[in-house]
Amino acid sequence: MSATPVSVPAAPGRVSLPSLTVAVAIMLTGSVYPLLFADAHGRADHGLAMALFWAMSAGLVRGVGFVPHMALWRMLFSGPACAVALGLAAAIRWGGLD
Repeated sequence: MSATPVSVPAAPGRVSLPSLTVAVAIMLTGSVYPLLFADAHGRADHGLAMALFWAMSAGLVRGVGFVPHMALWRMLFSGPACAVALGLAAAIRWGGLD
């Protein structure tokens, strides 16, 4: 008998409606109004787009109930990460962060 490690499945995650709502809102708003990702001159705002896409990705991953195994991915795609990314996007858009 070999001593192979037994993989214990992670507890299934639950749907997170706030995260999923944020993700779907960013997705739909960006589809209908793509200038959301642009600056005042109509050029692509890469920092803002990165923050919004991070919020959308984290919202979708956590929103559907998926919980990654690796701690780094779990931290980057969590509900609080979605909120932090949304706050970063707001700071970039209205707070003058560039």
